Amino acid sequence: MTATAPAAPAKVYFTNLRTHARESQLDKLKRLIRRAGIEQIDFENKFVAIKIHFGELGNLSFLRPNYARAVADVVKELGGKPFLTDCNTLYVGSRKNALEHIDTAYQNGFTPYATGCQVIIADGIKGTDEALVPVEGGEYVHEAKIGQALMDADIVISLTHFKGHEQAGFGGAMKNLGMGGGSRAGKMEQHNSGKPFVKQKKCIGCRACARICAHGAPIIADGKCTIDQDRCVGCGRCIGVCPKDAVTPANDEAFEILGCKIAEYAKAVCADKPHFHISLAIDISPFCDCHAENDAAVVPDVGMFASFDPVAIDMACADAVNAQPPIENSIMGECEHTHHDHFTDISPTTDWRSQTEHAEKIGLGSRKYELVRI
Repeated sequence: MTATAPAAPAKVYFTNLRTHARESQLDKLKRLIRRAGIEQIDFENKFVAIKIHFGELGNLSFLRPNYARAVADVVKELGGKPFLTDCNTLYVGSRKNALEHIDTAYQNGFTPYATGCQVIIADGIKGTDEALVPVEGGEYVHEAKIGQALMDADIVISLTHFKGHEQAGFGGAMKNLGMGGGSRAGKMEQHNSGKPFVKQKKCIGCRACARICAHGAPIIADGKCTIDQDRCVGCGRCIGVCPKDAVTPANDEAFEILGCKIAEYAKAVCADKPHFHISLAIDISPFCDCHAENDAAVVPDVGMFASFDPVAIDMACADAVNAQPPIENSIMGECEHTHHDHFTDISPTTDWRSQTEHAEKIGLGSRKYELVRI
């Protein structure tokens, strides 16, 4: 029997942030993604979802809209029809429904005038507009709940701010696609092994949750709702429709399993369509851009990465960040450096490798990569 040759490492293209009078960082980004082969995709008259995080109000570490404009310009030059997209958040913040989400995006600079394309919130007004996508090889998720607009797109491009994350270890391309691409119910499925409950002080007994539930789980008594845990299937739709944010997820999933679920959701977003990934390891904050604030960067800026492989690009970014010296007047100056890994030093209970290892296992991509510097 002939042995199967090991798969070649995925190519990840990289450029640093150095510039000169003839080329800006935005020019370098355009050159990077063209060199990485984005032109291999047939964009002609195709709808192209550029999956990005618009930043929570008060946070300043999200990617500048100028980068989104650069990517959108290349897509349009190649004949595509780009739009910027994200899904509503599960938590209460400035992006929990489409109207507030778009307001936040505009306040943070992602207007059509600045970016050259429209903002579309993928899971609709209340976060309930979703497509059910089978996950081939899924061990934890068999049918992912993905924002409908993402699945309606012909092509998906992830444009990611690479940074630390207090639950996933780091936030990279897979986190942007998997958690970010999940509807509110999809986010609940990833974050929770349990089911939602109702904060009684916030509940006004409006019955919105009861009307949307197909299983009769919300029980209204004495003007307040409780959720029958035996009837509840954990779909999360009640969270999306509650006008007072009284229905709350448990957020009780183990971080290792969370990473695996993120990988499976990312695979669902990328299924059966061309996908391309761009990650900027700049302003590398310790925690997610979902916070309404951002702590100081933990390492110096690294540069910009591009690849067809979402696993490989995450590995390349993680290795590059871990190779950087810590900035002492950041949270890194307060950490015990015992793990030989910046992300684990910052958030010791996390396990980012569970995400990359599981992603490779289910066939999303490869942890082995060849770094091509341009």
